[in-house]
Amino acid sequence: MSSKAIIELEDSVESETNETDAERVVDVRGAEWQATCPECDGRVRKRGHESVCADCGLVVRVETLDRTPTLKDHAPTTDDRSGEWACEPTNQLRVDKGLVTTFFLSTDGKGNTLSSERKDKMERLRRRHKRFTMHDRRNQRLNEGMRDIGMLGANLGIPEHVQTEAGWYLKAAKRERLPAGRMPWEALAAGAVQLAARKAGIERDPSDVAQYAKASLDRVCAGARKIRIETDVDAPPVRDRAVDQVVAALDDVLDVEAAIELVRVGERLLAVADSEGIGPGTHRTAMAGAAVYAADRLTSEKHLTQAEVVEAASAVVPTSKSQIRSYSREVHDIGQARFQSLSNDALPGLVQAD
Repeated sequence: MSSKAIIELEDSVESETNETDAERVVDVRGAEWQATCPECDGRVRKRGHESVCADCGLVVRVETLDRTPTLKDHAPTTDDRSGEWACEPTNQLRVDKGLVTTFFLSTDGKGNTLSSERKDKMERLRRRHKRFTMHDRRNQRLNEGMRDIGMLGANLGIPEHVQTEAGWYLKAAKRERLPAGRMPWEALAAGAVQLAARKAGIERDPSDVAQYAKASLDRVCAGARKIRIETDVDAPPVRDRAVDQVVAALDDVLDVEAAIELVRVGERLLAVADSEGIGPGTHRTAMAGAAVYAADRLTSEKHLTQAEVVEAASAVVPTSKSQIRSYSREVHDIGQARFQSLSNDALPGLVQAD
């Protein structure tokens, strides 16, 4: 056989193979993700933009859209800034995650100083842009609360992921429409920071948080309790030993046995108050004082007065007598209903096993 015939034969075989392969080509772009291979039931692994079977090598899915950020074609090449992203990174502490136009009021994109006329123009553009991007007044207030969280995180040395968690807590408060009346956004933002830091194990003292917050100490603590009780967030209480703190301040009027008894009964009553949602807009120390006073009313001997409990709770967080009076009555009634099958003498024995 001549060399020409051999070449023609190879071309014909190659063309048949290409036609056969072309018939077997399947468009897998945009296909649904599959954990197993449809041919051999092997495990599918992702390699770049393709999902390939680890056993037979079948391409199960092709992701044609590149979702990774890219660099600008004319990015700066200086030593201190080797590249610049085509878009700004997202920021979870913004309502729109920071995906908005940024207005530089002092310089232009090249760093040149703007004239006074252009500064006024940029200010007007930014003001109008803010109005058009946030039509809802509640979103504007939420955005301000997010900035408060960032400010508190910077002053208190809180990591960025904890600040993001606090932002989620504040969004949960917005969904439940908690900001109203004596519970401002600023108190809820500071309370969210307290809860997120407590959950992350880097707790900050409430007085330190209130030092940089735009709300008072009692409102900050009340905001933390309101978020924890009236939303679905999973966060521990900021003051988990609030009853102990109140009873410890009453050591001059209580003996050891009575103090232990009030702590045990008061902790049960405070847990009942949290589960029933009594006084959600009141800080935990005031509720602990109300629980201690209600526990004193439920036990056999009466040791305390409202004035003494108010003074003890105010040593931790400012507390009013009206809070102790009103909430202790509610806690007392619920506690009495819970323990109605027990006598006053049997109640301390119930909590001795705690």
